[in-house]
Amino acid sequence: MIMAQEQAILKGQVQLEELTAFVRQASRAGRPIDEVERTLWQSLLALGHTMLAGYVAGVGPGDMGETLAHEERDLKRLEEMHERRFVSVFGELMIPRYVYGTRETQKHEIIPTDAILGLPESDFSHLLQKWDQAFCVQNSHAESRRTVERVLGIGQSIRSLEQMNVSMAQGVEAFRSSQPKPPANEEGSILVLTADGKGVPMRRDATQDPPPIRGRRKKGEKANKKRMACVGSVYTIDPFVRTPADVVDEVLRDARKPDRPQPCHKQLRAELTREIDGEEVNGKDRIFSWFAEQVKIRNPRGRKPVVCVMDGERALWKKLTALIVGVVCILDIFHVLERLWQAAHCFHPEGSEEAEAFVTDRFLRLLRGEVGYVIGGLKQMATKQKLKGSKAKQLRAAIGYLERNRRFMKYDEYLVAGYPIGSGVAEGACRHLVKDRMELTGMRWSIPGAQAMLDLRAVYLNDDWEAFQQHRIEQERHRLYPYRSRVQRKHRKAA
Repeated sequence: MIMAQEQAILKGQVQLEELTAFVRQASRAGRPIDEVERTLWQSLLALGHTMLAGYVAGVGPGDMGETLAHEERDLKRLEEMHERRFVSVFGELMIPRYVYGTRETQKHEIIPTDAILGLPESDFSHLLQKWDQAFCVQNSHAESRRTVERVLGIGQSIRSLEQMNVSMAQGVEAFRSSQPKPPANEEGSILVLTADGKGVPMRRDATQDPPPIRGRRKKGEKANKKRMACVGSVYTIDPFVRTPADVVDEVLRDARKPDRPQPCHKQLRAELTREIDGEEVNGKDRIFSWFAEQVKIRNPRGRKPVVCVMDGERALWKKLTALIVGVVCILDIFHVLERLWQAAHCFHPEGSEEAEAFVTDRFLRLLRGEVGYVIGGLKQMATKQKLKGSKAKQLRAAIGYLERNRRFMKYDEYLVAGYPIGSGVAEGACRHLVKDRMELTGMRWSIPGAQAMLDLRAVYLNDDWEAFQQHRIEQERHRLYPYRSRVQRKHRKAA
């Protein structure tokens, strides 16, 4: 054990001396810095591999004697050493070690070397897994594989990266549950909830789905089926009092005020409807249950106003009010603005100054609290203009939307209170969390694969990646090696 470690260390010293000699020679020869940089990197990877092998050799094969007491039983050291593959960021190692159990064909109950080293459950090191998936949550598995191979020279299959993603995501729920609530002095005075939906392109099931559409699609036909992910966001923010004119300038003229407060401790999640423990669970139910938990955690005494900004989907509002009492429901102003443009184009050409003036006037009125006047005015215009056909239908849809959501459109009150009135955070979350990764060219997902990616991507975008990885490693180590401290003590005594 000591001999093997010393040999590795001596080899590493030789490699380091060769590296030093190379740098001196390269300086004298005036070699291009990119060549030197490339050679240094390859040499450092090789040196790291040597020294890591030396470290493993120093720990040894885990010989704790012919028998090892465990849970009031004496386990036998099995006769032959067993090799284990371990892929680190420096390359692959084969680790020979003794295992303890009752017989060869039964479970290996204690593996001292694995426990002392804290080896992961998979063949891939924790560091390599972290780097792999940091790429995978941003790019396709294929592109991530190529990137890692270019940087580290390690070839991995796309299949292994997909399996790693699903396995890693299993630790997300426990990590979320372990997180403390944000410090009070870092929170804003308004608690904000937002939710929206975004479709995820799914793989076709040949046994259940109709055959894919060939040739030109008919109206209403989709190129691929999608499953809706419910995306939720929770954050706090300080009040931002504005006038209706301020909002018009910001939204229609892009004149954003520089002193706008920023969201504090924003958290994102996305949930698909899926089977959990043999029972189908609705993704919206999971998001809104999370909202209720966050209200209890981040507003335990009920002193903060709780505001929810969403579009006009009635099912979402029903779930919200059923779970959270006293929440201020606000219809997202951008969805309202879409309906105003829809109404404007019933009377004026798209892109015309008249259409813009139409929208600006009614937008300002809505922000002043004149919802009834706007709705009534649109109805009168429809009658006077004698709209028919598609334009009449389009206008009725816009008016119906405003009427159905009128109770969530008290914008004059919201602005005075400094509440947010736009769901830009949710819209951005749908884009960043879902669309930017899940809808890359050619992407098709299974439900487990899609949810795993959404979970890990949310952790990454919440800026919790490092904390999550550390938590995951600790939890896995505790699960795999509950006997670790005992074999470490025996190892130290033997050393």
